[in-house]
Amino acid sequence: MFKILKNFTKKEWILSFISFILILVQVYLELKMPDYMSEITILVQSEGSKMSDILLNGGYMLLCTLGSLVSSVIVGYLISNISASFSLNTRKKLFDKVESLSMEEVKRFSTSSLITRTTNDITQVEMLIGMGLQLLIKAPVTAVWAVTKILNKSFVWSAITGVAVILLLIIISILTAIVMPRFKIVQKLIDSINGVTRENLTGIRVVRAINAESYQENKFDLVNTKLTKQQTFNQKTFAIMSPIMYLVMNFLTLSIYFTGAYLIMDSILSDKIVLFGDMVVFSSYAMQVIMSFLMLAMIFMMMPRASVSAKRINEVLDTEINIKEGTKENGLEGLVGTVEFKNVSFKYPDAEEYLLKNISFKVNKGETIAFIGSTGSGKSTLINLVPRFYDVTEGEVLVDGINVKEYKTESLNNKIGYVPQKAVMFNGTVNENVSYGDNGKGEISQEKIKEAVEVAQGKDFVEKLDNKYESHIAQGGTNISGGQKQRLAIARAIAKDPEIYIFDDSFSALDYKTDATLRKSLKKYTKDATCLIVAQRIGTIMNADKIVVLDEGICVGIGTHKQLLETCDVYKQIALSQITEEELKNGR
Repeated sequence: MFKILKNFTKKEWILSFISFILILVQVYLELKMPDYMSEITILVQSEGSKMSDILLNGGYMLLCTLGSLVSSVIVGYLISNISASFSLNTRKKLFDKVESLSMEEVKRFSTSSLITRTTNDITQVEMLIGMGLQLLIKAPVTAVWAVTKILNKSFVWSAITGVAVILLLIIISILTAIVMPRFKIVQKLIDSINGVTRENLTGIRVVRAINAESYQENKFDLVNTKLTKQQTFNQKTFAIMSPIMYLVMNFLTLSIYFTGAYLIMDSILSDKIVLFGDMVVFSSYAMQVIMSFLMLAMIFMMMPRASVSAKRINEVLDTEINIKEGTKENGLEGLVGTVEFKNVSFKYPDAEEYLLKNISFKVNKGETIAFIGSTGSGKSTLINLVPRFYDVTEGEVLVDGINVKEYKTESLNNKIGYVPQKAVMFNGTVNENVSYGDNGKGEISQEKIKEAVEVAQGKDFVEKLDNKYESHIAQGGTNISGGQKQRLAIARAIAKDPEIYIFDDSFSALDYKTDATLRKSLKKYTKDATCLIVAQRIGTIMNADKIVVLDEGICVGIGTHKQLLETCDVYKQIALSQITEEELKNGR
């Protein structure tokens, strides 16, 4: 838990120190009031006492109360500021960390878990700091200070208070031991409920189309019921603490007055007034001690869950990133736009078998290389090694003659225009989606955006929208078709004007006519850039300068369309599954 406090800034530590001083002042003033109360008690029962002395002590009590109130208000404001600032900084660090994680690390945590850690877990820690920091300082200080004031008053009363304190400590320890491990289960169940909700919302069209609402409701109900039962158990367990605390507190007060009555009764007349004053003061201090433990009980109710949350946050923040940042920004002169694989083999972390085995090829500036193969042959994995979504297990991937591991991530990404297999649209306008990100060349102009959309064959549908390029695109592109999303994703890569284009099966949602027109336009526009294309359609790649044929992660053929028809049986089988032999002959 305390490890996460390293995220405190210098300002927050200064404010914490000021709060600590003010809490000491507040505790001092609160513990001073019983002394004045004892003095008033003695003055009231003593003959010849002056009213002015009683009023003076009463005035001191009021001043102590006012001073304690002012200190409490200031401390409350400062600690609220600390907790909100801590939450802001930690959430930002966590978000930045998640953005820097590789695909391997993201999959280790899962998307729903990362969402929970960024929201609910940080909120739990913020609540502990906001509500608990003041009590965490005040409670032990009050308890220790109050105990020092009552130790010399009476052995009997001190013993009774000691028994009450030990009893409270035992109860708090038992309840904490029972509930602590169960809060870890609660946070995991929140991960699960976020996962089910996210899955349902993402696939809502499919759910409705196949009448699976009841199935999804049952699935959600199962996780929700587990969470409810676990939370109910935790709350019921902690609910036991409150009545026990008040029972002990009232029993302590009763015991002090009961034993005090006997002590006063057996004392001589001159000691009775002093004993009575001591009893009033002792009961007040004893209540302060018990209230301190009551405050600690509140902390212990919040601490287990916040501790689990802090551990989950630290798991992400302390995750070692496997893909290390390089130092180089530029490649070798004369090799701009080249991509080369040298004996590349790859397997996913913890996997036993290699997904790619000994792949080698080179593509130069202005050339187009395509990758084709059956499902699961490793096409997408292969091109994902270029932008370092994963690092190769063996061999080297060179961009502009330099190993991709030696580049700064930003510099490498500025060289690449990447269009993923599943087109991703962000909440915003057409302009914002096409000019999304930083290309390292300054702001993308409106003319460049229009040109990119036109090359991607998206001009017709964009200019038919109500606000054209300022039209709103919903998150995930749910208000446009799959083909329109793909064209905007392609336009995003074009607008970046990169050295290297990577198209990961990015034409699959386009009709054949649009596909052919787009490829023709793209070929002309990207004549000075390098293109890496993953595709399933022979028609999309048959005009590529090189075609790499993959079969179960092994390169079984490299060449042009014509060469592969003659030398590669796998390629010929794929081609014949899509077009007739007669069309293949004519296509030569």
